[in-house]
Amino acid sequence: MDPTTENQRTMAIDDLLSGGPVDVPVNDAATVEPLGVRTTISPARLRQAFENDPIRAGRGVRRALAESVRDAVRTGRLAPGTRLPSSRRLAADLGLARNTVADAYADLVTEGWLTARKGSGTLVADRTITRPVLTRPAAEPSADPCHDLVPDSPDLSAFPRAAWLKAARRALTAAPDDALGYGDPRGRPELRAALADHLARARGVYVSPEHILICAGVSHGLEILGRVLAGRGARNVAIESYGPDTYRAGLAAAGLKTPLLPMDATGTDPVPPVGTDAVLLTPAHQFPVGTALRRDGRTAVVDWARRTGGLVLEDDHDGEFQFGRPSVGALQGLAPDCVVHLGTAGMTLAPGLRLAWMALPPSLALEAAAAKGEFDSCGVFSQLTLAEFITSGAYSRHVRGARRRYRDRRDALVAALAEHAPEVRVIGTAAGLHTALGLPPGSEQRVLRSATRQGLKLAGLSRYRRERSLNAMPDALVVGYGAPSDAAWPRALSALVRLLSWHTAQ
Repeated sequence: MDPTTENQRTMAIDDLLSGGPVDVPVNDAATVEPLGVRTTISPARLRQAFENDPIRAGRGVRRALAESVRDAVRTGRLAPGTRLPSSRRLAADLGLARNTVADAYADLVTEGWLTARKGSGTLVADRTITRPVLTRPAAEPSADPCHDLVPDSPDLSAFPRAAWLKAARRALTAAPDDALGYGDPRGRPELRAALADHLARARGVYVSPEHILICAGVSHGLEILGRVLAGRGARNVAIESYGPDTYRAGLAAAGLKTPLLPMDATGTDPVPPVGTDAVLLTPAHQFPVGTALRRDGRTAVVDWARRTGGLVLEDDHDGEFQFGRPSVGALQGLAPDCVVHLGTAGMTLAPGLRLAWMALPPSLALEAAAAKGEFDSCGVFSQLTLAEFITSGAYSRHVRGARRRYRDRRDALVAALAEHAPEVRVIGTAAGLHTALGLPPGSEQRVLRSATRQGLKLAGLSRYRRERSLNAMPDALVVGYGAPSDAAWPRALSALVRLLSWHTAQ
């Protein structure tokens, strides 16, 4: 046998199993030709077999090898009549036991995928190849949008990976042994101390570390508070007429009713009706309209809480990003005894960290910790890393840099719309990672359909209107300018402006 031909055969199978293209001839009569669209065989199954099988051999690898060959035959990457390398040669190339390869070949012969004749070696059987069936017409555009401008997400490509890794190393090195235990349900003391100091400086929140509770997100925090309020006999929490449904769902899961607060383009009327036990607000930057709670509204809702014994739940998820105005401090600073301040690293860093916090009135701290559970359910390493990230100053530097970048994006959006689509009214640009864009009456759904066809993922304001709301606000888009990367943002902005200039010119 020609050793060059044998090497080619071996390389073909080796490429097959490593995910590379198979283009070399394996014998004089047959060539590996793709049928239809070329398919790349992923090496994931074989790697997974090695990683998951504790003896790194035997039936796990045997199955993976057989499945790789089946897929190659099924998709036409190994044509009928193709001669496979000997079991000895393939085993040597892959670093496997020969019996493993021989057994995989035997399985495939039994199933009819291969044939084995003495003196002829092992060949791909002559059988009908089933081509992959397309799940949608080829002319239909991809379901994946080119540009995602749905609000409530930061630029994940800007996550400070190198600085975070340094903080993680320092935090893990310095961590006491007891940090690896189940932990205090309130969260790691290092993180609570770091947050108490940072929130006082950055947001005007006044709270001691023992009254901070770490949770996995603002929604998680509201679920905990819902259980506390229900346990105290509360019946309802008033919420804004527009907002994320996950917040309402978390409170409703505790059996609380969620009456709606009046709201218009100037903001929310925060004082709830008689008989309300608590109120949930986004004072610094309302989601999704983008307005800030007026000064008289801030005073009025605090007066209501003190007069009635009610509780104010302050969602401050993007309060770190304020532009072009004196920073609006947290509502909690006016009344630490009756306001719960909820913040998150999901907007400043990344939602996937699953790290948020509540600054609680002293009267609620023990009940909230009990409602969270007996043990700390938030990842200890992420908590320790965030604590180190804050105390080292890296967090403040990151937020300052992000604030500049997002402000520049907001400015570019406002300027482009003023030039090319001046009929579009821009609302709520003073803070946060999103803004509302007022549209001509009756055009919201039409613009959204057009955006989908053009690869733009957008949200309409009506998407966030809660059921039973009596305040139907004018048509608008809610545009998240935080999500695209720096490289993608200019193209996303151009696509958005083209869309709006065309629709407003009709």
